[in-house]
Amino acid sequence: MNIRKSTMDDLDILLHLYENARTFMSSHGNPVQWGTTYPEKELIISDIKSGHSYVCEDHTKIIATFFYHKADDPDYNEIYEGDWLNSMPYGVVHRITSDGTIHGTASFCLEWALKQCGNLKIDTHRDNSVMQHLLKKNGFSYCGLVHLQDGTERLAYQKTL
Repeated sequence: MNIRKSTMDDLDILLHLYENARTFMSSHGNPVQWGTTYPEKELIISDIKSGHSYVCEDHTKIIATFFYHKADDPDYNEIYEGDWLNSMPYGVVHRITSDGTIHGTASFCLEWALKQCGNLKIDTHRDNSVMQHLLKKNGFSYCGLVHLQDGTERLAYQKTL
């Protein structure tokens, strides 16, 4: 597998991956986190143009996508009912999804992101048991709760090298 930055040529594939992810999430007890429209096409385009959208390929076929950025996330400035593992600079992963064809793809993407920064933070919805399991399986520590700018609450995780 290989990770590379997304391009505008990938947009239709990314839209399809996210559409499938919303269906998967809904069928696995998490219909609210991404609803029926998140992430919107404009957000994906913005991620690509900013250079923070990535794809995971297997033999040139895109099998996963995610947002990665090594920068402070304003949603992580305050944490409740817990604390971050450290206050060192960190990277964030958002909007990760795979097509499900190759076992371990999401873990591969998270490991790649961690290697880029050595300190990775991520959050997920309380109903997203699949992501919570993935994070625990990959050695992420539950740190507490964060409130997103839209007012929703998320479970916050962190992993360091």
